[in-house]
Amino acid sequence: MILYPAIDLKGGSVVRLRQGDMDQATVYGRDPGAQAATFAAEGFEWIHVVDLDGAFAGASVNAAAVDSILDQAHVPVQLGGGIRDMKAVDAWLKRGVARVIIGTAAVRDPEFVKAAAKAHPGKVAVGVDARDGRVAVQGWAELSDTTALDLARRFEDAGVAAIIYTDIARDGLLGGLNLESTRELAQAVAIPVIASGGLADIEDVRRLLAPENAAIAGAITGRALYDGRLNGREALALVQGAKAPL
Repeated sequence: MILYPAIDLKGGSVVRLRQGDMDQATVYGRDPGAQAATFAAEGFEWIHVVDLDGAFAGASVNAAAVDSILDQAHVPVQLGGGIRDMKAVDAWLKRGVARVIIGTAAVRDPEFVKAAAKAHPGKVAVGVDARDGRVAVQGWAELSDTTALDLARRFEDAGVAAIIYTDIARDGLLGGLNLESTRELAQAVAIPVIASGGLADIEDVRRLLAPENAAIAGAITGRALYDGRLNGREALALVQGAKAPL
């Protein structure tokens, strides 16, 4: 399992939202690159970045902040938010992003996602953001009629690198991951599934590592790290220990 520290960008700053509400943003820093370097120094293998402004605008807005992360992180970065055409996919991968995350366009234009995954094997992930079982789009501002499972199954044979499943109702609230729904999704599709939304503390990491959750490939953590509820080095040591042979 891989733990992904999250850097959400709004107006060039590092923020965390509550349930995806842009009006409920807490600013945690003004230097995204420095934050990325800190996470890398702690031992995180990947960094998860979301251009929140871009998710609403439909195109990248915080490009300078992302560039600073790429310059200072020195670990692979996966990026989502406003990536809705092949030009954007190509541009970000060329700039050094290791994996792009496509959310809204996955619902509205699945053939584009399939084409992107074919053109860039292992470098395209799908963001499945659900509220009450329905997938949200346009920066979580709109609900579609598509279910999380139906969306994930559209890309079973497309070469998608990962599904990032977010329970919007839990995101940013530190109430714990929705392990049941994430586990069910991970067991229903062959694509690796990454859990997102609500990871609160080291006990959540322990639950992720339980045998019944073995199908879950990773988890994203944000507010718990920024608020000091989760020690990154301790969490990574726990994950590494679970990988070690008995």
